[in-house]
Amino acid sequence: MGLFDKIKNAFSKEKEAEKTTEEIQEEAQKESEELQDEANQIQSDANKLEAEFQNEQAEEKQNEADQLYEQADEVKETVQPIEPVENKPVEEEINSQEKYEKGLIKTRKTFKDRMNELFANFRSVDEDFFEEVEETLIGADVGFETSMKIADELRQEVKLKNAKKPAAVQNAIIEKLVDLYEAEGIDEVNTINYQNDGLTVLLFVGVNGTGKTTSIGKLAHQLKQEGKKVLLAAADTFRAGAIDQLVVWGERSEVEVVHGKAGGDPAAVVYDAMIRAKAEEVDILLVDTAGRLQNKVNLMNELDKINRVIKREDPSAPHEVLLVVDATTGQNAMNQAKQFKETTDVTGLVLTKLDGTAKGGIVLAIRNELHLPVKLVGLGEGIDDLETFDPNQFVVGLFKGLLQEE
Repeated sequence: MGLFDKIKNAFSKEKEAEKTTEEIQEEAQKESEELQDEANQIQSDANKLEAEFQNEQAEEKQNEADQLYEQADEVKETVQPIEPVENKPVEEEINSQEKYEKGLIKTRKTFKDRMNELFANFRSVDEDFFEEVEETLIGADVGFETSMKIADELRQEVKLKNAKKPAAVQNAIIEKLVDLYEAEGIDEVNTINYQNDGLTVLLFVGVNGTGKTTSIGKLAHQLKQEGKKVLLAAADTFRAGAIDQLVVWGERSEVEVVHGKAGGDPAAVVYDAMIRAKAEEVDILLVDTAGRLQNKVNLMNELDKINRVIKREDPSAPHEVLLVVDATTGQNAMNQAKQFKETTDVTGLVLTKLDGTAKGGIVLAIRNELHLPVKLVGLGEGIDDLETFDPNQFVVGLFKGLLQEE
């Protein structure tokens, strides 16, 4: 079953579950009225028999009438007044799919608004319409190349299916987005490359303000909860407060932090952290780094020096170079990813603040145009709201509510 079929199934099940309390009450009211009619009919039959008391079979008829009266009373007792049905929220543990659906509310609304705007003046499927499709998708942050490709494929799809109604055309657009997303994700690995034996080193890079240090702190907390021995390295020695921020996260997560003085050599901090991690048999070392993109050359030289220090102590490390980008910045996040990818061996992305943005379509652009796997995603402000990225749950959460009944 393809990914779009899964979305359609989820959409169908949701529609089937939308039976309202008004419909339930209407059914109960109808059943009550039928029972009342049955009771009234029995009562009427009893009245007819009672009128025959004067004939020679009065006593026998009286007995029959008494029995019918009893039956009528029994039926009446089963007729209960209809109580209003209250809509009570179902208290269930929020699972991962629900987190995606809630976290993508703003993005889903943006897509829906743009689709509504696209079809508001819909007249026919012509060349002007396909140009509007391109503009709509670009505005939804799915990327320029992706938008052009979808519009081109949609031209063929609409002709093939002879789709003319807005609902059918909208579903075709979503199907093309999902199919392209699925095709570009073949062989993509969204899990972090943790080592089964020995030390795992994760190097975090990214510009200041993207939530890099916070993401490291949340991941450290989660790994500690899983029973892993974790160590943090505060190699962002230039940003004011960066060391202190990571130390606070370390205290919160009960994880040790290796750090030096503000303005010191980041590579020296990483060296100390590597030596300590090996000596103490640490499972996972998380390395925070600086992010001064305006000084790109110096930054990349600094990252290269850190990388050499790590490899000198462990030739297989770092096992991941994770670029942290802020989903709320949309195309700026794409530009940052392109620049880092050109100069650094980025192996995956951490996408923060996805729940706080209407620009979640950037995930489609990142996969389709950069071919970088998203490894972790922020779906809330809580310490447990950093999730391992699930591409299927993401796309179901984004598009399920946008399908139309044809």
